[in-house]
Parts: sequence; structure tokens; C-alpha cells
Amino acid sequence: MGKVFFHCALIFCAAIIFMSSPAQAEDVPFTDKFILWTEHRDELIDEYTLKHYGMICREIIPQAVVVHWTAFGTLESNWKFFYAEEMPDDEGRLNVASQFIVDRDGTILRLMPETKFARHIIGYNHCAIGIENVGGYNGREDLTEAQLAANVRLIKWLHEKYPTIKYVFGHYQQGKARASGLFIENVPGYYAIKTDPGPKFMRGLREELEGDGLIFYDE
Repeated sequence: MGKVFFHCALIFCAAIIFMSSPAQAEDVPFTDKFILWTEHRDELIDEYTLKHYGMICREIIPQAVVVHWTAFGTLESNWKFFYAEEMPDDEGRLNVASQFIVDRDGTILRLMPETKFARHIIGYNHCAIGIENVGGYNGREDLTEAQLAANVRLIKWLHEKYPTIKYVFGHYQQGKARASGLFIENVPGYYAIKTDPGPKFMRGLREELEGDGLIFYDE
């Protein structure tokens, strides 16, 4: 197990040399409000990644950005939900979370350093940064123009900081994204059908970011 973790960490460290220098502080489009992170979360991550990816990986090399909606609650209630290290309804399992969450007025919170592992999409957590958007209530495509503009700013910032990022896709496009070759899942039948954040929102992102050299998928 130690060798596997060392291998993952070595790959991560090697990739740093390909990443550009962090953007200036005044260019950062988000505010930090980190969720709980103790040794216990690391232990849960080790268990999850070994089971699902065949390797222990607490740090990721960002190669994709995956866009979500929360489907319930407010910025604060979703932050509180993600805060716990374990799933509230299944003790002992790693809780879901994303690196970022965007409120309906466009406010962006960073929930953890963007290269930390977060469980937000089956098969791609080992290489993908997740952006949650407050909304999608009852499956409606109700994300706001302010959220679209905030996602564009954030993805531009991330792409500048991490040139390793090549793909942007919605959670509902997880099947099409297998064409990227990034998908890994070792548990047979482990899959969930998703609709977030909807074709309208992804169409808006594609129109705004199509000149940035990022790969999108057909709706």
C-alpha cells in the first residue's frame, strides 16, 4: 500500500513542473472556506481510491473540470453537508464533496485546495476538479447567469494555473467523457445516472470558453 501511495505522489510531484505559476492573489476569483480535514479523511480517501482506482491518491493532477448542481439547499446548507468527513447516512464511507461551490449570485467558495482528492463523480475523481452550483431544484435547469459567469472565471483561472486541464464536462456527460481515456472504475456496476448541470448551462460554458483550447462534449 505504501508503494502505491508513493507512486501516486511521485507522479503528482513530477507534474508540478508542467504547471504554470499561481495567478496573482488579486486574480483569485474565490474565497476559502475549507471543510473539515483530519487524518480520518485521509484514511477514508485511501480506502476509497484503493478500492475504486487500484491506487491510493490523496492529491490529483487536474486533467478535467466537472460541473455539477447541488439539487437542494443553499450555499450554507450545502457547505455544511460537505463539511463532514463521512457520509451522513452511511458511517464509515467517504463523504461526497467538490473543490468549489458557486452560489446563485456568483459567489465562489473553495472548499479545499484544488489538487486535493474529492469524491464528486464516479470514475474521474482521481483527475478531476469539481464545481458545484447551488440550484437544479427538482431537476430544473435553473442555474443563473451570475453562476455561468462565475464558472467561466473560475475555469479560466484553473486552466491558466494547471495547463494539464484539457476537458470540461457536465456530470450528465460522464459517459461521453470516457472518450478522454481518463475513466477508471474497478467496482463492477458502480454507476449513477445524472442530469446536472443540464445542457443549457454546458452550452453557455462552451460558448464562453471555446477559444481557450478546452475540450467539450456534444450535449
